[in-house]
Amino acid sequence: MNTALPAPRRLVAYGCLALSMSLVGSYVALSKPLVAAFPVLLLAWLRFGIAALAMPHWLRRPDGEPPMTGHTRGLVFLESFLGNFMFSICMLFGVSLTSAVSAGVIMASIPAVVAIGSWLFLRERITVRVGLAIACAASGIGLLALAPAQAATHGAGTSPGHLSWLGNLLVFAAVVCEASYAVIGKSLTGRLGPKRISSLINLWGFVLSTPFGIWFALRFDFGAVPIGLWALLLVYALAASIWTVWLWMTGLKGVPASQAGVFTVMLPVSAALVGVVVLGERLSSPQVLAFALALLGVVLATWPARRA
Repeated sequence: MNTALPAPRRLVAYGCLALSMSLVGSYVALSKPLVAAFPVLLLAWLRFGIAALAMPHWLRRPDGEPPMTGHTRGLVFLESFLGNFMFSICMLFGVSLTSAVSAGVIMASIPAVVAIGSWLFLRERITVRVGLAIACAASGIGLLALAPAQAATHGAGTSPGHLSWLGNLLVFAAVVCEASYAVIGKSLTGRLGPKRISSLINLWGFVLSTPFGIWFALRFDFGAVPIGLWALLLVYALAASIWTVWLWMTGLKGVPASQAGVFTVMLPVSAALVGVVVLGERLSSPQVLAFALALLGVVLATWPARRA
């Protein structure tokens, strides 16, 4: 348990982390109708642009915050490129080719991927328990890949079953990007405030996606998009670029990164629940087993170690 913070502030940090991951999982699932209406790269550009209009005042450096060094600028760029831009592209393309439930199962491997990244880049030792967690996550993903494709989604956004493997692969690439986002974000919270981090990485995302967005926008019929989808796009942009990032950085500022990993369980759970309850998807038996294995991996990876 993190003893650096008083109990009330620690509970607030935990609440911010849990709510952030719940929102991420929800908009991952709800993005399926959007990717059926908009080209993926245009959708990403619109998301970053809407969010940029909503928080220009967050870009200003607050009093008492030191100027950014070259190292901090590099971390901000990587945080945006991997955790914002590439995550959005991989996730949006991925959910357009697979189901929200399948995406939820794959995203349950985030804590295990974080553990592998810590071993590779930080030279941290992987314990037997974390190794078992990685095995559970890999087994869940493997079982999902071998399971027959389910025509579970009703309405817009249903994708051909023969491409579900590609969608699952892209969602796993988004998992790697999200793990990088968690590791780099912890370093940034010691240098910048949560609001400024949110605005800076969103601005980089807008810059990176602008050439693709303009190209698609010149060829897209915006008048054919129903008003309901525009409202969903507004909520998606605010949730993906503002609310979730600010909540995550606020919680991460007072909680160790390893302890914050426990709250990523809310991401796959909320994605799967939205897929079933809102999008009308069905849980097949292999998906239920794969989901159980993935969640077992989450529990093993994040269960607090017994104190000496």
